[in-house]
Amino acid sequence: MKNRITELFNIQYPIIQAGMIWNSGWRLASAVSNSGGLGLLGAGSMYPEILREHILKCKNATDKPFGVNVPMLYPEIDKLINITIEEGVKIVFTSAGNPKTYTSLLKENGITVVHVVSSVKFALKAQEAGVDAVVAEGFEAGGHNGREETTTFTLIPMVKEQLDIPLIAAGGIATGRGMLAAMVLGADGVQVGSRFVASNESSSHHAFKQMVVEAKEGDTHLTLKELAPVRMLKNKFFESVVQLYSTNPSKDDLIKHLGRARAKRGMFEGDLEEGELEIGQIAGLINDIKPAAEIVKDLVEEFENAKKEAVKF
Repeated sequence: MKNRITELFNIQYPIIQAGMIWNSGWRLASAVSNSGGLGLLGAGSMYPEILREHILKCKNATDKPFGVNVPMLYPEIDKLINITIEEGVKIVFTSAGNPKTYTSLLKENGITVVHVVSSVKFALKAQEAGVDAVVAEGFEAGGHNGREETTTFTLIPMVKEQLDIPLIAAGGIATGRGMLAAMVLGADGVQVGSRFVASNESSSHHAFKQMVVEAKEGDTHLTLKELAPVRMLKNKFFESVVQLYSTNPSKDDLIKHLGRARAKRGMFEGDLEEGELEIGQIAGLINDIKPAAEIVKDLVEEFENAKKEAVKF
């Protein structure tokens, strides 16, 4: 399955595992890379030395390419970038910030750079900044999302029309059929997050994984746009946010209510009531927890079967 993305990253399949906070440690990243995709370490939830530890363990667990995802809305980003360079990681995905901030430095150190965007405008800014590829992430995606609320099926063809560099689709993709649909619309590859949350190797708490499996249509919602828009499962904490909005809160009120380490509390520690449980709308199609290698295999097999079926039309 060769195309611009497989050649860019030297991988077998154009499948990228999203670098999700509290989910994407070395076990998941190495398992996906060993299966022919591209695994990413989610640096946003790691202290600098913890990131170094995960990079070293990932190197020991795979001889295949892997990368680091660095969301620029978290603290100590300079340290995370420097450690990534020091440890010789050759692929970095940046998100939630200005692509000009680190792209030149990373490329000077021989690193392939990809930036995550939620609109055509930001895709073009990323291309102008010199990134090697763009992830266009639709409104369906879990975790921190764009304010535009543009869905993946709308966003991908609009970005494709304007972009010259390789395009990766993200948001609402957990099956081979979804992968084929995204690529028919113009994507060169797909980034998959929520499906890999419900994997054996994901570093999130089992209780959170189980809640993802049990989620149905309509069980997630995008909120907290005044801070950093985030899609999460509806729980006691989410309902308290809804109640707070009814009082016309200030930004400071929202910050105070969110508090510290809310995502860690939910996804990593398993507090299903008061934690922030970040997941995408596609959770309604995720019905089991299985090894990452099986997830990659399922994606590829379903993609190939769907492609054959599509020929009939």
